[in-house]
Amino acid sequence: MTPSDFVQKYLGLHTQLHYNPKTVQLLAGVADTTKDGLISFQEFLAFESVLCVPDALFIVAFQLFDKTGTGCVSFENVRDIFSQTTVHHHIPFNWNCEFIHLHFGNDRKKSLSDRSYQCRRKYRHTTGATAVYPIDLVKTRMQNQRSTGSFVGELMYKNSFDCAKKVLRYEGVFGFYRGLLPQLIGVAPEKAIKLTVNDFMRDKFTTKEDTIPLAAEILAGGCAGGSQVIFTNPLEIVKIRLQVAGEITTGPRVSALSVVRDLGFFGLYKGAKACFLRDIPFSAIYFPVYAHTKASMADEDGRVGPLQLLTAGAIAGIPAASLVTPADVIKTRLQVAARAGQTTYSGVIDCFRKILNEEGFRALWKGAGARVFRSSPQFGVTLVTYELLQRWFYVDFGGHRPAGSEPTPKSRISELPPVSSEHVGGYHLAAATFAGVENKFGLHLPKFKSSGVTAIHSETPKEQDGAS
Repeated sequence: MTPSDFVQKYLGLHTQLHYNPKTVQLLAGVADTTKDGLISFQEFLAFESVLCVPDALFIVAFQLFDKTGTGCVSFENVRDIFSQTTVHHHIPFNWNCEFIHLHFGNDRKKSLSDRSYQCRRKYRHTTGATAVYPIDLVKTRMQNQRSTGSFVGELMYKNSFDCAKKVLRYEGVFGFYRGLLPQLIGVAPEKAIKLTVNDFMRDKFTTKEDTIPLAAEILAGGCAGGSQVIFTNPLEIVKIRLQVAGEITTGPRVSALSVVRDLGFFGLYKGAKACFLRDIPFSAIYFPVYAHTKASMADEDGRVGPLQLLTAGAIAGIPAASLVTPADVIKTRLQVAARAGQTTYSGVIDCFRKILNEEGFRALWKGAGARVFRSSPQFGVTLVTYELLQRWFYVDFGGHRPAGSEPTPKSRISELPPVSSEHVGGYHLAAATFAGVENKFGLHLPKFKSSGVTAIHSETPKEQDGAS
């Protein structure tokens, strides 16, 4: 296909009489990875695959700048593309700004690669879990501390602050991050499973009036919490055993592989009942509270901004994290390897009874404060990220959009040409993706060609506005 065949005849874009040929060539160049001026069948198929991935908007924008097809974007590429946009014609871009120096160096010789983009994406997914992990370690050690009936000297921590102080003194900063690797491995799939199942179930329970009963909200949240246990329980037990291993300075070194080897496959699901007992109520409380808190923070037009999303997510985490603390304490006790002289437990009920008899009711609430301080901000960040990504990369699968997700500015996507029956697979999203690149990144390429004064006088007033 030629650029005109692909962009105008197939996608139905820029079909006006006085279209800008440079714009058509630039858009076609996104699919033309060999940069030979033509789009082969293999390139046609490859671009269809790109349109189907969640990061399609960013990949298409990157390939728009990648004029050489090498996977790298130079300063010259960026300047060339931006110089052709209508925004640059009205407000010239400052090529000596801090943004250019940061990404391309003071001499503008550096280049951006698609690999560096992917690394930034992975970094964002793991930052939240890493930031609150020290709180999680303190929470686990406080929950595992036995008050009575245990080995002499077991009470090594007075409270959470004393625990944090002693970890820093005797194990150093890295002591706070024991067992972090299993957490990082599990945090993305765990949240993905939980959020997806919750949205799926809520969508099934939503009525024609676009409402959902409270009981259905609770059930949807409970299903979401239960769905993650089969994946997260093995990672949780490895993480917990590594977190408490630092309390003993003698004996063999404990690693994730040694824990897995000692437990075996079925041993990795030890404490799964308690995990269900914790995660199902947590999500059954969290998601309804989040939904109603978010709705109460919507503006007069029904829109909810990022700060309101973050606040709603953090508020919902307070009752959810605190009220399920007893189940979390029981899970920790069941999953930690008992030391010499410590009480052992045969199951959830046995653990519950022995904690009550030996340590009292208050022992079931150990680490409640740490749980709130860890879960509240972590889920706040998770939910605001999730909702914003849904808004930016929305694909209509026939369900309902999240409440408060309508964008404030008037979108140009309403001006898109109708989808043709010839638009197979991901090409149903091609026009919307190109429009998204324009709106999100400000890459408004000119629609009409500029042919001098004579051509301008011959155009209609509407065309003159488009050319400007």
